[in-house]
Amino acid sequence: MRDHRLDKAPDFTNAALVMGAVNLTWMFAVVWAVFGFAIVALLALGLNAAITRLKSARRD
Repeated sequence: MRDHRLDKAPDFTNAALVMGAVNLTWMFAVVWAVFGFAIVALLALGLNAAITRLKSARRD
């Protein structure tokens, strides 16, 4: 029992990215249906700005 070695953990990065995109898509669809396209466009621009800001902060 003590000589049992643990294998390397599987890499779920691709699965997490795909599910994140799926969740973002349905959330944008719900916001679009409730509030309209303009709000979705503003949310997308804000999300893009936040990601860009995080990316540049991480390089420092």
